[in-house]
This record gives sequence, C-alpha cells and structure tokens, in this order.
Amino acid sequence: MSDSGGPDVTQELRLPWDDDPDDLYEHAPCGYLTTLPDGTIVKVNQTFLAWTGYTRAELVGHRRFRDLLSSGGQIFHETHYAPLLRMQDEVRELAFDVVCADRSTLATLVNSVLARGPANEPRAIRTTVFNATDRRKYEKELLYARKQAEAAERRVKVLQGIVADLAAAPTEAEVAEAVVRAPEPAFDAASSSIYLIDEERDLIVAVASTDPTTGNWDDMPRSSKRAVARVAERGDLHVVGSIGEARQHFPDLVDSMRKSGRNTVVLLPLTTGPTDEQAGTETLGVLAFSFTGERKLSDGELRVVRLLGQQAGQALDRARLYDDARLREERATFLAETTRELDELHRLMPRARRLVDRVVPQIADWAQLRLAVGTPGILEDAGAPPPAADLLAETEQRATGACVPVFPAPGDPLGCVVLPLTARGRVLGTLSLRMVPDRRGVEAERAFLIDLADRAGLALENARLYEQERQIARTLQRSLLAGELPHGDPRFALEAHYQAAGRDLEVGGDWFDAFLITKDRLAVVVGDVVGRGIEAATSMGQLRSAIRALAGEPVGPAKLIEGLDRFVERVHNGHMATVAYAEIDLVAGELTYTCAGHMPPLLQPPVGPPEFLLRGRSAPLGSKAGDTRRTEQRVRLPAGSRLLLFTDGLIERRNRPLDKGFEVLSREFARRRDAPMQGLTGGLADMLVSRDHTDDVCLLCVSLGTEERLERSLGADRAHIALLRADLRAWLVGHGVEPDCRDPVLLACSEAVANAIEHGYRDNPFGTIDVVATVTTDAVEVRVTDHGVWRGAVADVARGRGLQLIRESMDQVMFDRSDGTTVIMRRSREGR
Repeated sequence: MSDSGGPDVTQELRLPWDDDPDDLYEHAPCGYLTTLPDGTIVKVNQTFLAWTGYTRAELVGHRRFRDLLSSGGQIFHETHYAPLLRMQDEVRELAFDVVCADRSTLATLVNSVLARGPANEPRAIRTTVFNATDRRKYEKELLYARKQAEAAERRVKVLQGIVADLAAAPTEAEVAEAVVRAPEPAFDAASSSIYLIDEERDLIVAVASTDPTTGNWDDMPRSSKRAVARVAERGDLHVVGSIGEARQHFPDLVDSMRKSGRNTVVLLPLTTGPTDEQAGTETLGVLAFSFTGERKLSDGELRVVRLLGQQAGQALDRARLYDDARLREERATFLAETTRELDELHRLMPRARRLVDRVVPQIADWAQLRLAVGTPGILEDAGAPPPAADLLAETEQRATGACVPVFPAPGDPLGCVVLPLTARGRVLGTLSLRMVPDRRGVEAERAFLIDLADRAGLALENARLYEQERQIARTLQRSLLAGELPHGDPRFALEAHYQAAGRDLEVGGDWFDAFLITKDRLAVVVGDVVGRGIEAATSMGQLRSAIRALAGEPVGPAKLIEGLDRFVERVHNGHMATVAYAEIDLVAGELTYTCAGHMPPLLQPPVGPPEFLLRGRSAPLGSKAGDTRRTEQRVRLPAGSRLLLFTDGLIERRNRPLDKGFEVLSREFARRRDAPMQGLTGGLADMLVSRDHTDDVCLLCVSLGTEERLERSLGADRAHIALLRADLRAWLVGHGVEPDCRDPVLLACSEAVANAIEHGYRDNPFGTIDVVATVTTDAVEVRVTDHGVWRGAVADVARGRGLQLIRESMDQVMFDRSDGTTVIMRRSREGR
C-alpha cells in the first residue's frame, strides 16, 4: 500500500519471475546474427537455426552471412548492402531470400548495425532477421489483384471502344469489321474470325478474319456438324481449352489447332439478347478467336466475352435494318432515275441501250436485253462473259411462255434472273441479269426486279409506239411539203432542207415551195403557220396552194400578200402566219421580195459579205397590229449570187439574243460561199441546230445565174467529192459544155481531188482543197490546189491509176509546186 492508502502500482507491474537473457536471445521472435566485419558468423540464435534448418556448428566460424543468400541476394549484398552499411553504420528492412539447409528459400527482412571500436574501426555486425514469408505472400496477392484489376480495366476500356465503334458503324460490313478486331486488344487473342448467318440461303457465311490462313475459314451449311455451325444452332458460348477437348467435342478444330499451335479456341454466338434468356433471342452469327497455347479465361473475362457477343449481335441487328432501309432507298432511287433517263430518249434502240447501261454495273455484272418486237436485236454488256447460250435460251423460253420472271434455283449453273418485258398484254422481249453478289440474294429483291421489268417494258413499248407515230407524222409532213423542186434550168439551182422538231410527234407548220410562174420567172417562198398538229398542217397546205393560185406575171409579191390577207380571213388557222415570198426575173437578174412578219432573206453576192434583206417588211398574215401595208423591194442579182430563205427555228434560241443568231448564220453562210450547192442547206442545219431542238427548221437556197468561173473550197473529206462533182456538172451544163468533154473533166477533177486528200492531207483531216474551173470557147481548164506536204516528187507519189486516168482524160496535165501542190488540167471542147 502507498502512503496515501492506495495500491502500490510498482508492485503490481513487477513480473512474478525473471526472464533469462540467454533464453530471450535464443528464442526471440526474430533471428539474431553477429558477424565479423568480413561477414563471418560468430554468433547465431536458435530462432534463425530453426527457420533455416542449419546447426550452430555448420554456421559459426564456417559461413558468412552472404553465403546464406540467394544468387540475386548475394549480388545485392555486394552492390548495396555492404556499401550502405559502411557508410551509414546501419541498414533497415532490406529484403533477402535466405537459402535454407534443404535448399528452399526463406523470405526475410534484414536490419543490420555496424559496431565500431575506440578508434572507429569496424568490430562487428549485429543483424536482426525477420521472417517475411507471410508478408511476401500477401504482397504477391496484392500484386496479382492489382494486375487483375488493371487487366479488367483495360478490357473494359477496350470494350467501351468497341461498343463506340459498333454504335458508329452503320452497315453490317462495318459492324463485322469492328467485331473481328475486338478479341486481340481485349483478351490478347492471336487471331479471330467472324461468321454471319444467311437465312435466305441457309448458309453460315465467312465474313472477315484477322488470319484467313488458319482454321476452316469458309462458308458452310447451317446444318453442318462443324463447330461454328453447332454453336450457331445452340446459341451458347463454348471455350475449347485443349486439343484433347477439341478431339472430344469439335473434331473439325483439331487439325487447325495443331498446325497453328493455338490450343484454346473461343466460339462466341452473336445474339440479340442474353444467351441465358433464349425467349426472343436470335443468333445472327459466331465470333471465333484463339490463343497461342492453353489459356484459361477467368469468370470476369467470360462475362466480358458474353457482353461482347450481346453488343455485337445487337449492332448487327441494327445494321441489317439500316442496310435494308438503305437498299430499299437505293432501289427506289434507281428505279426513279432509270425511268427518268429512259424518258429522256424517245427512240427504241437508244432506250434499250440506256437500260442495259443503267443495269450494269449498278445491280448486275452482266445483262442481256433481247427484243422481239419493234427492232429485233440483242444488247448485252461486254464486260463479263455471258452464260451458256443454250441454258439461257431455255430459261428465256420458260419466262416468256408463262410471262413471269424466272429466278435462279439452288444449284443453277447460270445464276441468272430472266425478266419478261411486257406491256399492254404483249411480251416485248426478255431482260436477263446476273446479279451482283449481295447478302440479300436475288429472291429478297424479287419485288424490285419485277418492278424494274414492268417499268422497262412500258418504257420500251412507249418508245416503239413513239417511233411508229413519228414515222406516220414524218410521212404526213413530207406529203404536205413542196413536191419536186424545179431543176434542169442552167440559170438557177435550188437546194432545200426540212428538219422536224427533235421531240415532237405532231406535224409542224414550217414549209417551203418553189415554182416557175413563167419560163423566165421563178417564185420561191418559205412560211411558218402558228401552232402544230393537223390543223396547222392543213393551213400550211392551204396557204401553199393559195400562193400558187395567186402568183402571176402582173401580180408581184406585195399584191400576192394582200390576196393572202383576204384568204386567211376565211382560214382562221392561217392568222399570224409568216411568209417570205420572192420572185426572180431570170433574164434581167432581178429579185423582188416581201416579208410578212417572217425572217429576212440572206443574200450572198459573188463578191463581198452576205447581207440580210431588211426592206419590204410588214406584219404577219391577218394581223390587226403593226404595219399592215404590203410593200415589196427590188434587188439586183449578179451572176453567182445565192439567196437563203429560212424559218425562225434556224436561229432562235432561248439562251441567246436574236442578233447573235443572225450573226452566227451570216458567218456560217459566208464560210460556205464556195461550197457545192448540193448539201449546203443540210450542212447549215447540222451546224446550227441540235438534234433535240424543239422547233421545226426549214431552209431554201437559190443560186442565180451561171458563174463565169467556178471557185470552190472543199474539206479534206472524200464525201465532198460527190458534192463537188454535182456542182461542177451543173456549171458545165450551164456553159453548154458537151458530154464528150464534160464527163472526162468531171472524172479528172474527181481523181485530182482524191489524190490531194490521200497524199497532201494524209495526216491533216482539216486541210482545204481549192478548185477553180474556167471555160473558154476552145477549152475547159481546172486547177486543183492543196497546201499539204507530199512525200517525194508528185510523179512518184501519184503515179498510180489516178494519175493515169487524169492523163487519159485531159489533153494537158501540169504540176506546180511553188505554193503547195497545184494540178493544172486542160481539155479541148472540140474532138481530141
């Protein structure tokens, strides 16, 4: 008791026994070692001996502390432990693996203190050794857990990226590409392949693989016994962990696993829902991926694998819906554009060719269109070889016989769809297609192909009817135009051209006429009746007849138009018709003309530029507005003049001013000053009017008088030789050259021009050839000049039959090489 009466605390803290210091040292909860500065053990406790299995005699005085360490520990002892101890006199919690007597290792933590003497010299090292086996095990468990967490986090990140890729992939192909790339970064897989189920063809189709050379990577029937087909049928996940397991359950995998060295294969069904809830779940495909060696997947990895299958299946389902919607939109657009493009062409054969061009290669890699009505023929795409002709003919016969499409049957060697083209109850022909390979297949597009055949059949039938009606309209149009133009009179030459509107089936109101009022007075007229159709054509015929009835020697152009005004009062459809009427005095060489609301005639004199005859103008027939006074104008016509009458369709365009049209016509007419008369009006129309022009075009050209000398310029084209020959013949006839002189001149001139084209312009199709002919009372002389480059001397180049004919036909033949090549030919008008 204490002085205060309380308990004595010091008495209560005293132990009832005293610890033996030697016992505390020997059986301490840690090992004790005392070593000399060189590491030799001089003292060790029993605890260390019990941990390591050594005896005291084996260690004391015989072993150094470093000798008890593992190889790595010995290196660490030399490089870190000893230097630190010498510098700091102590080291704390250094980890060493101590090699026990039975050669096992003991994980330890070591604390050492270096004791020094009075002179600071090292005397001894006292070392405390703690057993770290449990701690090391705990640390390994922590490290393993950390690695597992990092791997799971990495897989989650990869899966998130894959889900993002799947969400951004709109098509089935892009989804499959994203899925097949997933196993390698997510699970360190060596390779992967994806297979999709084709319901229509009852196949499992190999879509993509990161290593197509391994495994059975090809299509297979859904009923196949192969591993992929069985997993697709069951819809559950399978992990084949070894070759032995594969041999037992999936024998088809054994060879590929053995050859590739991949002993673990995962077969993952791609489903639209969780695999353990089969109700409402659909398997769309299988993802197969493998590992090098044997790999055991953890439960967490298996959960991620199943989640990948669900996400991929849902993405595929969404992509298929998107693909179907996109394809329906593309097909609808294709049908609309095809219908529009076919409507742009009005003829049967161009429409048929356009149809084949549309079909290949957008929906088919080969197509053949066989027409049985209208213009018979076969149109086919030349980019791919056609299938067997006999099999195709048999298929076409089945299609046309029943008037229904024939789709390819399973195993059909043709693989072609034959569509009968029908319209208004009749079969026009067949369209045979070999479809571009597609997931949907041909059967899935049955409705689209039938719609295509219906539209194509109707379009071709309309084109056939258009051509038929067009031919009727053109025949009617020609019958209403002027008959044969006057010819055979050397004092004038006539050339006319009529071109109907490119897209109009109705007859038009443009017309021309030329007739002799007397033997010395020629009348020419071009007119245009307002409107189209039978009524306009009827009015056109009535006006033409009225002009012929009213024309006469004492009448003249002005009075004739006044008579027409009275006539159209009784012919209502003739109101506002326009007429350009002219009379030519062939003896005096004088032109008298008038224009009732019509385009002014264009006169090309022998010398100088062409000019429009702008006087003698008045309002259209029957008009109540404008200048209705009918006037006429007289113009002198020198020999060799050309007069062109035309309708507004030749120069009027919506996208340019009328003045520009007049300018273009004047330029082109002047350019053809020396062109042969034959084909002149047709050439002007071809140059100025497009084929799809929406207005009729009518031209009438008159060449007045016989030229003293004929001067013509021709293009380096053999087609022009015939035109020149006709022009030269008329000119020679006009000058009274007899046939026995005229015919040889025509032959020699044609051969000379042909030589110039062949030799002078063999490399220049744009060259020109000038022909000048003169007539005297004694002879006819013709000069043919080209500016090309002849190879060698003229006699060497043109020594063939052409030069022989020229020499035999003409009295004199000379060559001038001073400026190009000129052939000078002369023929006497009297007997040779």
